Amino acid sequence: MTTAQRLLAVDIRTEQDVVLARQRARQIAKLLGFDVQSQTRLGTAVSELTRNAFRYAGGGRATFVLAEDGARRLEITVTDTGPGIANLADVLEGRFESSTGMGMGILGTRRIMDHFEIASSPAGTRVMIAKMLPARVPATQELLATIASAVSKAVPGDPLGEVLQQNQELMRVLHELQLRKDELAASNRNLEDTNRGVVALYAELDARSDFLRKSSEVKTRFLSNMTHEFRTPLNSIIALSAMLQQRTDGELTVEQARQVGFIQSSAASLSELVSDLLDIAKVRAGKVAVKATPFDARDVFGALTGMLRPLLSGSAVVLTFDQPEHPVTITSDEAKVSQVLRNFISNALKFTERGEVRVSVSLPAPGRVAFAVADTGVGIPGEHLVGIFEEFYQVETSVSQRFKGSGLGLPLSRRLAELLGGSVEATSVIGIGSVFTLELPQVYNGPSAAILVDQPVDPSRAFKRQALIIDDNDVSRYLMRNLIPASFEVIEATSGYEGIDVVQRLQPDVVFLDLNMPQLSGYDVLDRLKGDPLTKSVPIIVYSATSMDEMVISRLAKADGVLSSRGAGPLTSRELTRNALQKIGLLPVGFGDADG
Repeated sequence: MTTAQRLLAVDIRTEQDVVLARQRARQIAKLLGFDVQSQTRLGTAVSELTRNAFRYAGGGRATFVLAEDGARRLEITVTDTGPGIANLADVLEGRFESSTGMGMGILGTRRIMDHFEIASSPAGTRVMIAKMLPARVPATQELLATIASAVSKAVPGDPLGEVLQQNQELMRVLHELQLRKDELAASNRNLEDTNRGVVALYAELDARSDFLRKSSEVKTRFLSNMTHEFRTPLNSIIALSAMLQQRTDGELTVEQARQVGFIQSSAASLSELVSDLLDIAKVRAGKVAVKATPFDARDVFGALTGMLRPLLSGSAVVLTFDQPEHPVTITSDEAKVSQVLRNFISNALKFTERGEVRVSVSLPAPGRVAFAVADTGVGIPGEHLVGIFEEFYQVETSVSQRFKGSGLGLPLSRRLAELLGGSVEATSVIGIGSVFTLELPQVYNGPSAAILVDQPVDPSRAFKRQALIIDDNDVSRYLMRNLIPASFEVIEATSGYEGIDVVQRLQPDVVFLDLNMPQLSGYDVLDRLKGDPLTKSVPIIVYSATSMDEMVISRLAKADGVLSSRGAGPLTSRELTRNALQKIGLLPVGFGDADG
């Protein structure tokens, strides 16, 4: 319910009444506790409305009321009996233009009041404005009596005094505006300083990001180059120690055989570390190609069963593969999926002293496939579950002290999973066991790798027997000579330039070419020999410890065969060499010799 107490009414008949109404508005506002700025706003609003009533309607009345309906406010109503405002809607929208300034007072008043109402008709116009009272002012009867007494005793001011008052108010407003302008300018300066700081910070972040990116690239190149440099002598050590173990050059004593075994196992461990480092460097550099083909998860389980069961000899651990009842077809890189699972299973077997390691596959969501490797091992503390997928991170346990690893298997698995569009995850409970999960898209949709196609056999060249080895490394040439069938006459060249000269002079039946040579690399030798009409028909078999990624394969498109010594023992390498010779027609299928 709204209550209203009338404070004052001023009839507007002359211009002096307009001045009086303004004075009374300011006086009442001051008595009600309004601040100076609000007093000025109320006086200005009343002055504008009463001036409109006098100018356009010939007069009117201004009524001052103290109203309350839960909130207390000063209401001022200005009424007239003029012809009304014909274009009120346009005036309120700011679209009406008048040479006399009609409508500007109405718009200005509406902006500075808390409440504004207007009604206009041919019988007259009524405008009601209101300003909420300050909360600290109680509207008591004593206050109302004070206001009534003060208003009745007030002497109307003369127009000149009112002009002076308005000038003072204007000066005060202008001063406040200048203060606000100065504050705004200071804020803008602070904002500009902040913006400059932000820009400088972004520039620094960009510079640091670029530095980190370049540092990462340098580290990746260093890892790649160093692992390539390590791989050749390591493969030589492994191959030579294997030849010693096979008693190729005579019997060994028991102690010698034991020592050679230590050499072989140490070199194999170091070779595995080098391979993992190179794989990680290649994945980081984006140089690992995905060879996506359809395969069944059951076939992967079958291959892993045959590969890993020998590790369980004499163990108290059972390795179980949960074969799915129905085919689970996946289109991805089977070798990389197997590599990740092999890492998971090897770790599980290593850290499970007794119990079970169980491997399963499921379809957690449409288009997704998940492989899980669960064990009953020692478990991993929760704070280490994220760190174990970082390079060289190892959890110190009694079991890990017995089985020292490189700390690269799980990081490599994570990067391979990301390469395939998937992810890896680990959960664990101490004393209960761990579960490692590989989740992938069921159909890989990234770029795929190119594949070398075997060349057909040329029977007319089946029994020609001269082979040239081009390699700067003495040990590598020695090993390669032992892999070539004895029916071939083997000649050697120790550099790329010497090799080109020998091919041009002797026209050998086949060239075995190493890729990693100083001065003139194997790639350059291959391009020159295949680009020379005199030598382009000479078959060239490239051999190297370099991993055959998509970039390497594309550069070897002109080669007649490719041998990779990565992970191959002497017997396997000899068989691969024979297969390469058979594919280019220099050995018949099924050919063997005394060395075999």
